Amino acid sequence: MKKRINRLLPGSFLIGFLIFFGSCTDMEQSQVTQDMTLKSIPEVLKTMEKGDEGDLNARKSAGNTYATFNAALGSSGLASVFAQNELTVFAPNDAAFAELGLNPGNIRSLPNLTEILLYHVVGGTVLSTDLMSGFVPTLNGAAVQIDVMTDPMVNDASIILVDKMARNGVIHGIDAVLMPPTKNILELVESNADFSILKTAIEAAGVGDILANTDGLTVFAPDNDAFVALLGEYGFADLNEVVAALGQEGLVRVLAYHVFDGGRVFSSDLSDTSIEMFSGDQLTIDTSGPKLIDFYGRESMILDTDIQATNGVVHVINQVVLPEVLP
Repeated sequence: MKKRINRLLPGSFLIGFLIFFGSCTDMEQSQVTQDMTLKSIPEVLKTMEKGDEGDLNARKSAGNTYATFNAALGSSGLASVFAQNELTVFAPNDAAFAELGLNPGNIRSLPNLTEILLYHVVGGTVLSTDLMSGFVPTLNGAAVQIDVMTDPMVNDASIILVDKMARNGVIHGIDAVLMPPTKNILELVESNADFSILKTAIEAAGVGDILANTDGLTVFAPDNDAFVALLGEYGFADLNEVVAALGQEGLVRVLAYHVFDGGRVFSSDLSDTSIEMFSGDQLTIDTSGPKLIDFYGRESMILDTDIQATNGVVHVINQVVLPEVLP
């Protein structure tokens, strides 16, 4: 999901796991209980296939059933994972799958079914009273964005049922199927025309495999305007002159200065601090911009944030940041 930077908030580099939901006025809510006789998550989903007439949630939500999601667990072989681990599940209802032409009979035809299902699950038990806005990592590896500022949502899906308790966790119902990222960072760069110069720089440096295959990266990606500004600032005619001035080793170091390899850092995790980048050099983050400050004190504004890839997250910046490589 791509969002404007004016929603970036200071915070910890660690992704907050407990999230606060606020009011549940427009959602259904079942009674929370610690009864150890509760069924496992797949068993609870089974009772939700046609609605449990004894459940206040079911009576309030005619047609809000979850047979397709439960069938997907069986088709993917994930039922045991959902039964044996403590989990919080954001389960799309049948209507959400129907929007994609899917039902219990054909759900196994959905490409990447396992990865999609894992994108609906986070570890541990997170009740509605523990939810707050922010990014939460899923078992897929990518994160979902929780938004409780108005109507509670996960990515672009509304949360329509909360706190359906199971022996090993909790189920919240949603009205859309969540789709995880499908491109790695290199593929994101290659597919975006605004990164065409960055793509050329990556090819010249020979670091494409790193960006494609290394997991847990956070990339501050300069757009084309950022590279044009760099050429003008130092009087280079084109990228070839930059490479000639720096050498391939210098170019690799510049690109590595845009990569943090300590995990996925989302906009809500940024704080006023200096971090060691993949190049080994320090880069300063200033959330008052929000902006990055490089070795030379040059400032780069963060324009867009939280573009997820299969192996990390990308933020767009308006100036190439430089370690100590130029006079």
